[in-house]
Amino acid sequence: MASMKTTFLLALIFLLLQTEFISLEAIWSNSSAGNSTVGCIDMEREALLKFKEGLDVTSGTLSSWVGEDCCNWLGVGCSNRTGNIIKLDLNAQLLCDQMSGNTSAVCGYPLRGVLSPSLLELKYLNYLNLSYNDLRGTIPPQIGNLSNLLYLDLSDADFNGTIPPQIGNLSNLLYLDLSWNFLTASNLNWLSGLSSLKYLNLNDVDLSEATTDWLQTVNLLPSLLELHLSDCELHHLPQNFPSVNFTSLSVLDLSGNDFNSSSIPQWVFNFTSLTKLQLWYCNLAGSIPKIAKGNLCKLQTLDLFDNNLSGEITEFFQALSECSNSSLEELYLSRNKLIGNIPHSLGNLKRLRELQLHINAFSGSIPSSIQSLSHLRELQLFSNAFSGSIPLSIQNLSCLEILSLYDNKMNGTIPESIGQLSELRELHLSGNYWQGIMTETHFLNLTKLYVFSLSSSSRNPLVFNVTHDWIPPFSLQYVKILDCRLNPTFPAWLRTQNELTEIHLVNTAISDTISNCLWNLSSQLVELDLSHNNLMGNLPKSLNLSSLQRVYLDFNHLEGSLPLWPNVTVFSLRNNSLSGPIPIRIGQEMSQLVELDLSDNSLNGSIPSSINGLRVLGFLRLSNNHFSGNIHNHWQGMLDLFFIDLSRNYLSGGIPSSMCSLPYLSWLQLSNNNLSGNLSLGLKFLSRQISTLDFGGNRLSGTIPEWIGERNFSIKILSLRGNMLYGKIPKQLCGLTNIHVLDLAHNNFSGSIPTCLGSLVGYIDSNVVDHMNIPRYMDLVVKGRQYEYNDEIFLVKIMDFSRNNLSGEIPAELTSLTLLNSLNLSWNQLTGKIPENIGSLRQLETLDLSSNHLSGHIPPSMSSMTFLSHLNLSYNNLSGQIPSTNQFQTFNDPSIYEGNPYLYGPPPLPTSLSMPRDRNAEHKDQEDVHVHNNGEDQFEKLWFYLSIALGFIVGFWVVCGSLLIKKSWRHTYFCFAEKMKDRLLVVIALNMAHLQRKIQAERH
Repeated sequence: MASMKTTFLLALIFLLLQTEFISLEAIWSNSSAGNSTVGCIDMEREALLKFKEGLDVTSGTLSSWVGEDCCNWLGVGCSNRTGNIIKLDLNAQLLCDQMSGNTSAVCGYPLRGVLSPSLLELKYLNYLNLSYNDLRGTIPPQIGNLSNLLYLDLSDADFNGTIPPQIGNLSNLLYLDLSWNFLTASNLNWLSGLSSLKYLNLNDVDLSEATTDWLQTVNLLPSLLELHLSDCELHHLPQNFPSVNFTSLSVLDLSGNDFNSSSIPQWVFNFTSLTKLQLWYCNLAGSIPKIAKGNLCKLQTLDLFDNNLSGEITEFFQALSECSNSSLEELYLSRNKLIGNIPHSLGNLKRLRELQLHINAFSGSIPSSIQSLSHLRELQLFSNAFSGSIPLSIQNLSCLEILSLYDNKMNGTIPESIGQLSELRELHLSGNYWQGIMTETHFLNLTKLYVFSLSSSSRNPLVFNVTHDWIPPFSLQYVKILDCRLNPTFPAWLRTQNELTEIHLVNTAISDTISNCLWNLSSQLVELDLSHNNLMGNLPKSLNLSSLQRVYLDFNHLEGSLPLWPNVTVFSLRNNSLSGPIPIRIGQEMSQLVELDLSDNSLNGSIPSSINGLRVLGFLRLSNNHFSGNIHNHWQGMLDLFFIDLSRNYLSGGIPSSMCSLPYLSWLQLSNNNLSGNLSLGLKFLSRQISTLDFGGNRLSGTIPEWIGERNFSIKILSLRGNMLYGKIPKQLCGLTNIHVLDLAHNNFSGSIPTCLGSLVGYIDSNVVDHMNIPRYMDLVVKGRQYEYNDEIFLVKIMDFSRNNLSGEIPAELTSLTLLNSLNLSWNQLTGKIPENIGSLRQLETLDLSSNHLSGHIPPSMSSMTFLSHLNLSYNNLSGQIPSTNQFQTFNDPSIYEGNPYLYGPPPLPTSLSMPRDRNAEHKDQEDVHVHNNGEDQFEKLWFYLSIALGFIVGFWVVCGSLLIKKSWRHTYFCFAEKMKDRLLVVIALNMAHLQRKIQAERH
């Protein structure tokens, strides 16, 4: 932007010379040249001093503003003929340069204060620049009295309020920049008075009240060359505009406005003089308009980034390439919905320097004509559906600095010619289906490379095969290699990369000791990810990598105890074989920890209370270990903690109040432990931020508190499964409107199912999503089986009330939960009919209503539940014919209907029906298949103990019975025992005597 303003200013000066508005001597006369001969006018000097009084000048910004001749002051320019001040340039960059003597220095806002009206007494001023300062307050209306102004720049100066319409009185104004303040304008009618205006920049001015007529007003400026209206809250983009007066427009910037899915109007592409068009992030839709021949031939930059544009781009590229000498240098079409292949005509845009087409739906191969783009520096094609291999002619792009092809469907081998791109700085090849081998040749001339990423999802993964003593020609700062095959030992060439800040070698078949991997790495290393390998050995107690902050060593074979690495902020060791307790000094020695994941190990002991010393910890996962004892009640110091997972351990006691009351706690998972106590007491101090609560598989008792729907309305996942809870399901639970996983199974709840559950938005609105960007894992029972869900858990909609004592009818209101995936009401006392409208649950995959007292027929609407794959209606009182259309044709297992004597098929039902087992017994379905295994285990244990008893009895009587019966044997046995006792006593006595003599000899 600065270079654009400078270019425009030079053009403006030339224009002024041609039109004789003002002489070159008058514009640039300044004290720095030392050539002012007339001297400063007293009244104007006083006006400047009053302006200075309204500013904070303690920093010495205007220290040169002393003496009689104000024409020698910093930023002041006077006319050599009259002595009047005609130029005041106090932009921040000029002032910072003067203060520091270094043009690269940053000094913030050099001018702070209020714009004094006295400045507006400078009647002959034709140039005023106060940009990038901190001039609070409004723009004075008197600024309209500066009738000689040609150039006015008040950008980024913290002005607020409404733009004074008096600016429209500046009829000579050629350049106006009011951007990046806090200004508003109810209309733009005042622009009609600026008929000579050539540059207009109102970026970030709130024009929401002028959104309907802004274009008509701007159209009154026939001389306009540049129009900048970015982020102006405009919502209307006229599609038809028959007469455009500003036909000489060179730059049009309407980016950052929400045009409500309007299409790009044709008139935008009709400017023959346009060099820069910016329409990024405008919520534009439809296809890119056709370009008439000869239009946009001068276009250098086209930015349509981040819209909803669709369709193919073949005609668009063809039209651009028809220009005899295309000027296009920068093309940004990323983050849209464009499809199709990149046409061969791309090669005709020979001046192209940057091409960004990423995050679309382009397909096909990269055209070979790309080799003609000899000036191309940046090629961003990631996150599309490109296939095929990289063209061999890629080596012709000798200026290429960034090549980004990740997250596509590209395959084949990576050509060795890529190693000829000597200017390449970033190479992103991950997320494709590469095969073959990469060797040193692929990097032969990549001397400037500092970012490299590579991964392959192919069945035959790519092999990264370099010699052990290879010294790369580059010096990387970032390396990421995933799902490829490296040599078993840790890559020795990484030790030559002294500028590395991040290493990611994930699932690369490294089989080495962890101590060898951590030896002699870059001292600047900040992040190390070696997860999903075969690393072995104990973690070292200390590290030489003082800059290392984030460590990921998940899914390896690491052993030993947990080390304490002081500077680490993220420590992830999931799924290893670590053992022993958590060191008691973890709170003191790892006080900078933000994320700690030790899940799926063999750690034991109690969770130390010293963990309360981790004051900045936000994420804690200790699940699936062998921790035992009570959960301590010292969590109050961990105020940033928002995620806690202590599930699948052997913890006991109650739920500590200091844990539940953490102010930002959003995820609390304590399932599958041995916790006890009253549920209400555990929830009493629960954070209002909580979104996930999993207490399943414990021994909690009591009722669900009625106030949970009022205090904790943010809950989206609630699992109380497998406890000892009782009472009614409170209606207040319906206050959890965003909930989408509600699991109350395996308790002793009674009463009816609240009808208001049919209004839960989380099961209806697909826009209810979770924005927690962290890895999550939770066990859920779906289709009779237990599954571990990862981040996709927030796409699951489950309601499970099975194995309780609920009564009454199934509320018809539940059929309004149109996004419900799984509904399990089995093993209750429900009566009445299945709701006729249950077919409305079109997304339902699992429906289990077994072991109730339901009657009536199977609703025909269930045939429309095309996603239904798991159905169980057994052991009810249903009658009539089983539907045989659509989805019911796939249900061939007759057991899902058994126990309904008046129900008839197809499919053929069993003739002799068994009865369901007692409610206290486990249900014979896949959900509880582990009970069968437990029964077998108990049977085997019984035989084991019986065999021990029988063996003891037989052995005892074989020996002792024979001694009782035969006297000679008994006499011989006891004589032998007596002799053995005597011999043993003699041996002991001799040894004791020998020992005593030895002791006495040593004393003497």
